[in-house]
Amino acid sequence: PETVQSRADAGAIKSYTVKKAGKPLLKGLSVGSAVATGRVSIIESAHEIDQFVDGSILVTGTTDPDWVPIMKRASAIVTDHGGRTSHAAIVSRELGLPAIVGTGNATHILHDEQEVTVSCAGGDEGVIYEGIAEYEAEELRIDDLPKTRTNIMLNMANPSAAFRWWRLPIDGVGLARMEFVVNNALKVHPMALVNFDRLKDEAAKAEIAELTKGFADKTEFFVDGLARGLSQIAAVAYPKPVIVRMSDFKTNEYAELLGGREFEPREENPMIGFRGASRYYSPRYEAGFALECKAIHRLRKEMGFDNVVVMIPFCRSPKEADRVLATMARHGLKRGKDGLQVYVMGEIPANVILAEDFASRFDGFSIGSNDLTQLTLGVDRDSEELAALFDESDPAVLWMIESLVARAHRAGAKVGLCGQAPSNDPAFAKLLVNAGIDSISVTPDSFVAVKRHVAAAETSG
Repeated sequence: PETVQSRADAGAIKSYTVKKAGKPLLKGLSVGSAVATGRVSIIESAHEIDQFVDGSILVTGTTDPDWVPIMKRASAIVTDHGGRTSHAAIVSRELGLPAIVGTGNATHILHDEQEVTVSCAGGDEGVIYEGIAEYEAEELRIDDLPKTRTNIMLNMANPSAAFRWWRLPIDGVGLARMEFVVNNALKVHPMALVNFDRLKDEAAKAEIAELTKGFADKTEFFVDGLARGLSQIAAVAYPKPVIVRMSDFKTNEYAELLGGREFEPREENPMIGFRGASRYYSPRYEAGFALECKAIHRLRKEMGFDNVVVMIPFCRSPKEADRVLATMARHGLKRGKDGLQVYVMGEIPANVILAEDFASRFDGFSIGSNDLTQLTLGVDRDSEELAALFDESDPAVLWMIESLVARAHRAGAKVGLCGQAPSNDPAFAKLLVNAGIDSISVTPDSFVAVKRHVAAAETSG
């Protein structure tokens, strides 16, 4: 039988076991570890939200931020496309919903009102069974979780789902994604607010005017909304650290924000284009980054969440690090002032090769295993054709991780890792523990499994 641990609702951590099920209809990548049964509701567009039946299993091609209201009403989610870092996967984890993504043809195989079981209780592979399966959900006691020397933290993005996980004995939030707040709550490109009077897109201008109604200064809408959204995440862990990653949209994603197309270049490969640190000091975006900095300053100083740590993504060189830190200081976020710590993502081979140089500029590293794997192996993490080649346990990637931990520690910097690999693979968790990593940050649904994997690794040595 399939058995896993899962946080399925706000009140309990549960272990699911499928006892008896109908024939398998579809398979895909599992997200979460729970089991859900119900009737299928196929929705092709977020505009068809009125057709969705509350509590149904949402089946669709793919999702984006417009789908969140429907996703909140579903008992499980199934998509044709996407991987473990897709929108559907990220939102499902934080909502505590089982999801199976990348099935290929669920919208063609399944049909409306069909009774099915969505099982993520088999590890990496999720299965959709015909009919209503028999399964058990055993509640586990949080105080039975083992203690670990390695800090186990959470990856979070959705403020509205943050308090769902308050009972978990976490050591902080290792990755708070700013993009979710911008995409789902604010919806506006920050440069469109800075340059509101000069916007050419009249339709976007009208929408922005409606959203920002009541704000004499349009930019205050962004600063206030971002600070308030992030505060809900910061509050869950206070006074433990909450590492907020500054915006890491790619240009094609920024362009989808209201007014965004006027400010974003078209790129052939946005994944390795104008993203992360390179944006923050650029004339194209610095005024937008200044709003991000203002929101963090308000979060720490005015709202009192001094547990917030800032993290810089996709920083390609020490020289670029210097430019970013100088830009942050200009906009009110000076490393070291009022206890502000600044981390850098360890996701580019250059971060490993020049680890000592980066460590002299930052307080710590957070290894982004997705991008590090992508850039070490030369595999586009969004490519369905190359999905079989994307392997965070590849010896080359493991060498990168072990090397960064060792070299950063010698230079006096902390190192954490945010990614799914430790929860999917106990051997990966053991490697991280043996390498001496300081923290592992995972999605909420993986917390129990990772805590146990790490405890076992620490015990076995």
